[in-house]
Amino acid sequence: MAAKILIADDAKFIRVILKNILQENNYDIAGEAADGRQAVEMYKELEPDIVILDITMPVMNGVEAVEKIREYDESARIILCTAKGQKQMIKKALKKGARDYIVKPFEEERLLKTITRNLG
Repeated sequence: MAAKILIADDAKFIRVILKNILQENNYDIAGEAADGRQAVEMYKELEPDIVILDITMPVMNGVEAVEKIREYDESARIILCTAKGQKQMIKKALKKGARDYIVKPFEEERLLKTITRNLG
């Protein structure tokens, strides 16, 4: 059975790119969230195997979303998707329980390796 992935990014085009790459590589898309609060709600509802979470989003940012998801499920696998120059936010999110991160613009190979590494 393919891993279920929740994609959370406020930029629709990033969600589309991620969705296309993941589906082409036989992953199931559990859902798509446009902000951090929606990502937390969808995580609880869908219980995906992995979350790809943008760090800068409206309503609730990625760091806060990591914290809320991990409060609900301390074994949650969360990969941050972030722009360059956000090292402080990445460090905070990793301390809150995110497992890994990829930097935009991301390469397909790096994305897939990061997912594989974190599913194990």
